[in-house]
Amino acid sequence: MAFDFTQETLKAWRRENGRVGVRNHVLILPVDDISNAACEAVANNVKGTLAIPHAYGRLQFGEDLDLHFRTIIGTGANPNVAAVVVIGIEPEWTKTVVDGIARTGKPVEGFWIEQNGDFETIRRASWKAKEYVHWATELQKEDVPLTDLWVSTKCGESDTTTGLSSCPTVGNMYDKLLPHGLYGCFGETSEITGAEHICEKRAATPEVGEKFMKTFQAYQNEVIEPFKTSDLSDSQPTKGNILGGLTTIEEKALGNLEKIGRTSTYIDVLEPAEAPAKGPGLYYMDTSSAAAECVTLMAAAGYVIHTFPTGQGNVVGNPIVPVIKISGNPRTLRTMAEHIDVDVTGVLRRDMTIDQAGDALIEMIKRTAQGRVTAAEALGHREFSMTKLYRSA
Repeated sequence: MAFDFTQETLKAWRRENGRVGVRNHVLILPVDDISNAACEAVANNVKGTLAIPHAYGRLQFGEDLDLHFRTIIGTGANPNVAAVVVIGIEPEWTKTVVDGIARTGKPVEGFWIEQNGDFETIRRASWKAKEYVHWATELQKEDVPLTDLWVSTKCGESDTTTGLSSCPTVGNMYDKLLPHGLYGCFGETSEITGAEHICEKRAATPEVGEKFMKTFQAYQNEVIEPFKTSDLSDSQPTKGNILGGLTTIEEKALGNLEKIGRTSTYIDVLEPAEAPAKGPGLYYMDTSSAAAECVTLMAAAGYVIHTFPTGQGNVVGNPIVPVIKISGNPRTLRTMAEHIDVDVTGVLRRDMTIDQAGDALIEMIKRTAQGRVTAAEALGHREFSMTKLYRSA
């Protein structure tokens, strides 16, 4: 299968700020944990809407609060979202979220529960949600270049097959699409351990490589070292990784980095949930290696499709971003086939090349962008996990 990436187009939604979305959600978005119930009530009242409950948002402060706002605003601002109803307990923080989303130009309105109560808030928010659903469902798709997409990646439940097949498949996709204007993103800071010197060299400039090393070392010094009990607190590699044949974090890290291919370099290092600002290219994001947290942060940064190589089999999804699962483990395809979108087991059988696997993934990205429901979407996986930096006040 040969692709002319300068000519490849697909049908998708062009948003008010020019970004391309591949889903058309109307979100009911809580500012804080105690607004979850009201949001879920609105979503129950108005079909075609999606509530995203979460655990935090009260008495956070400093950098932790900044990350909370960046994640919530970024989720509502994602191009896969057509319109947003925001509900919070009080007006000030609700307005902060509404104003942040409004900068994209998309329809958004906020409601708060204090001095209104649940009943009145739900009533008013339900009317607005219904209005947005009518509006969003009449939006028309248009022809857009394939490389106008923003595609992120994270691997999960890695094993010996991951670094040999599914991760290189993603890397091959990036090597082919990034030169033509694609935005890409990878991360998982703790999972780079043991291969950080290799990752540093994959930076586009020495300055970006130095920025990565500062980010990596800060994660080690501030997150891992003060709290570990033994070698990454018995967390890296995971029990599933060990079962799959990865005995050290260094082995896991080398397989992880296969996701960025052979020729791609990253052009900047992002904070968690930070939107890229240096134009098309590959970005590194400072994230946890936990699947739901990482995908949530990349979605909040604006990425609209997530590619997810897995060995042992990971089931994670996301409420607003389709997650494409790729596996080269024959046992996983036998026992967990319902979770896999792209079968690259042929790489290990030597009847499929990495180049062919990369083309198969690109074709699945295009199909997903045009409406194909991913395995995670079909099975109802909508994992949304906020990253918290420290205890609230």
